[in-house]
Amino acid sequence: MITFTPLSGSAHSSRTVPLAYLLQVDDVRILLDCGSPDWNPEDIETVQSESGDELTIYPWKEYCDTLRKYAPDIDLVLLSHGDLAHSGLYAYAYCHWDLRAPCYTTLPVQATARIATMEDVEGIRDEQEVDVIEEENNESVVAEETESMERRSPILKNEPKKFVATVQEVHEAFDAVNTLRYSQPTHLQGKCQGLTITPFAAGHTLGGTIWKIRSPSAGTIVYAVNLNHMRERHIDGTVLYRPAAGGVFEPLARPDLFITDADRANVITSRRKDRDASLLDTISATLSTHSLLLPCDSSTRLLELLVLLDQHWKYADFRYPICLLSRNGREMLTFVRSMMEWLGGTVSKEDVGVDGSGRTGGTRRRRGDEDADDEALGAFALRFRYLEFFPNPQSLLQTYPSNKPKLILAVPASLSHGPSRLLFSDFAAVPGNVILLTSRGEEGTLGRILFDKWNNSQRVDDKWDKGRIGSNIMMDGTMALKINSKVPLQGAELEAFLAKEKAVKDREAAHQASMARNQRILEADEDESDEDSDSDSEEEDEVERALDESQMDIDETSDPANGSRRKRKISKNEDDADWGLDIDEGLTKQLLSFDIYLKGNVSKATSFFKSAGGQTHRFRMFPYVEKKRRVDEYGETIDVGMWLRKGKVLENEADDEAGREARRNQAEGEAEAPREPPSKFVTSEVEIQLACRLFFIDMEGLNDGRALKMIVPQVNPRKMIIVHAQAAAAEALIESCANIRSMTKDIWAPSVGETVQIGQHTNSFSISLSDELLSTIKMSRFEDNEVGYVTGRVASHFSSTIPILEPSGPAIPTPDANVLRAPRILGSRTPQILPRSTMIGELKLTALKSRLASVGVQAELVGEGVLICGAGARRDQSSSSLQETVAVRKTGRGRVELEGNVSDIYYVVRKEIYNLHALVAT
Repeated sequence: MITFTPLSGSAHSSRTVPLAYLLQVDDVRILLDCGSPDWNPEDIETVQSESGDELTIYPWKEYCDTLRKYAPDIDLVLLSHGDLAHSGLYAYAYCHWDLRAPCYTTLPVQATARIATMEDVEGIRDEQEVDVIEEENNESVVAEETESMERRSPILKNEPKKFVATVQEVHEAFDAVNTLRYSQPTHLQGKCQGLTITPFAAGHTLGGTIWKIRSPSAGTIVYAVNLNHMRERHIDGTVLYRPAAGGVFEPLARPDLFITDADRANVITSRRKDRDASLLDTISATLSTHSLLLPCDSSTRLLELLVLLDQHWKYADFRYPICLLSRNGREMLTFVRSMMEWLGGTVSKEDVGVDGSGRTGGTRRRRGDEDADDEALGAFALRFRYLEFFPNPQSLLQTYPSNKPKLILAVPASLSHGPSRLLFSDFAAVPGNVILLTSRGEEGTLGRILFDKWNNSQRVDDKWDKGRIGSNIMMDGTMALKINSKVPLQGAELEAFLAKEKAVKDREAAHQASMARNQRILEADEDESDEDSDSDSEEEDEVERALDESQMDIDETSDPANGSRRKRKISKNEDDADWGLDIDEGLTKQLLSFDIYLKGNVSKATSFFKSAGGQTHRFRMFPYVEKKRRVDEYGETIDVGMWLRKGKVLENEADDEAGREARRNQAEGEAEAPREPPSKFVTSEVEIQLACRLFFIDMEGLNDGRALKMIVPQVNPRKMIIVHAQAAAAEALIESCANIRSMTKDIWAPSVGETVQIGQHTNSFSISLSDELLSTIKMSRFEDNEVGYVTGRVASHFSSTIPILEPSGPAIPTPDANVLRAPRILGSRTPQILPRSTMIGELKLTALKSRLASVGVQAELVGEGVLICGAGARRDQSSSSLQETVAVRKTGRGRVELEGNVSDIYYVVRKEIYNLHALVAT
């Protein structure tokens, strides 16, 4: 049984992003995409509560709460695209919500999703405080207001937390992602055993993926959202539909369940040639006197814009700078240059990034860094000569003044935060400047508000979804914006912060000192012997008393210089010195003698035993102190200090050279990086006088309604689920499919939280085939599987918990009852029932036509469901050619008729029909 539940981005919804869907195949839960919402919407809905209070409804709260509830129970995660709408929340869910299920995607999606998420979290954390603790009693945490106009943003009583990961968490999450190649089937293990996933190219973004999921009980499921069948400059179109290859890609045709989006079902996109020309004409006309602001994403669709602009700058010989405001733009291009095998379209070494003189283009960097980068990558493609990188608007203004013409690409495309929002507040007030939108943006964001403003100003026939380009408009009026920023602390706030920081450091130092003192006490306890035997105690006491009686001793040494002898007193204080030290400088080393057992580090020059002549014999022995073992009624006691030291040794051994190198590099980076001054987050209200021009050109790179309504019927799924669409678009696609007779009628368009159940629950059991039975099975290949017919008996062995299917002996066919009742003719043999065979599969005439063409047999489709094969497929038919003509007809479900004269063509066609099926002998 298949269960499908949209968590976000459903049909019949005004908010179509982010995308996240829960697909359950029998007992396996699969999360399809894990997008993040926009955390700074402009329009927030408020409702009236029963008590009369106004409650603010934040669009992400319900989605995040639902995903947090399901995350620990998810068994598999599949990511289709590398933008925020599909992968933005995966890092936070991985680190905080226990979404530790295996995650699969392609290598470019992993890289672009990492870059997009890092850009988003760094931009938000640089402007807002997101690491706040939600109290269980839901009390409000009110911030202290400053005396100035700027005030610190308080946390509203019903405002939920913004789930924004850290940079370290982003790296940790995406490092755990498993990457696949296109058309690489992967057989899953563990709880997902039996499932096979295969990625296919979806277009729209670099590495964008269509997921094919095969289950032995539920059949084939195809998840295909945000497709583009058109070839672009940096990537090829989707493999789902290619007219040059005969239509729909065969491995993706006729799935049991097809999950697709219908966001643009009512949209007619203008020609790409017209869109590119309008974009470049607007840029060329504006740069002569003013600047352009082009909000864009940080990884996926940015590449298409950069390739287009680089080609135009080279062709027009422009000297205007192209400024990219992004913290991770340089890193993004480095990733893409290392994945050249994933690129397509018109990107090549000849027309991108290399001028006629063979010089490589690049940003304004040091020559040494550029050469090193060239050697590492070994390619010159995607090295944009006119592109320059800036981490923030301040660095841009330091390099180029505001009155100098330039093209600015700023992230994010929604203008909800970051450089694009800061620039818009200053950019929109300058007459002559142009704000150029290339995407509609998410609902409720500033980008969508500007798009709606432009679209509502167009004539009915020139709106964006009518196949026209439209025209730019002059904005007027005022707009109030909230600008979040981080400012350094000053005055009393700075002093209070430093005092608090000093108190925290003092407490930490005191805690560390206490821990060190406890450690020393534990280590010192091991040298003490609290439980000694009575005899040992008495003997040691006698030794101590004898040694205490002689506090001073006269040590005679000879002076080699004058042959005299001198006496030197050794006090008790000198006994504590290590006996490997010199007794006196310039004299011979005198080592102390130990003739008896001495406890501890006791060094005495006196001998305990006296000789007959009064002389003391000094037997020089190495001092050995026997350590007493503590015992109690249960045996030897545990030495805590030894275990603590052993733990430190094991930790040091566990740290390999790579770990030490990483920590050393991190320490060096922290030492080189300047310490950020103490700061606070403030929110300021600014009022903008709009005076610039606004223009929108669709550069999202998605299928329009005409392509969608043409591709879906050719895929011809048995069942279909529509997601990621507004109500009007979903109904338009359903109505279009209803007008096609061969199209399925089982189409669902669930809303958020609505569950769709398809099929019945199937109980699957594991059984093992014996080697003897496996050697007798004749397997036939069908699509991605091999099929065979077995007959045996189930046996259980004590050595295995899985039942084993063993051969049941040769099967004796039993004659039919009618045959047994028939009179037997004298001398005739007993009638035997011949073994029958079953053909598994569905014949597609287009696939048969392709196979016949590969073996040199011409074929042509005539009428509906008839394929003419052989010489009769040619137009110059004769009587001899008609004798070698075979007609293949599909007369019903599972019924195929082959009509023609007995000839070589007949047997060739029949053989190819057999090869398209799995022939199983029963």
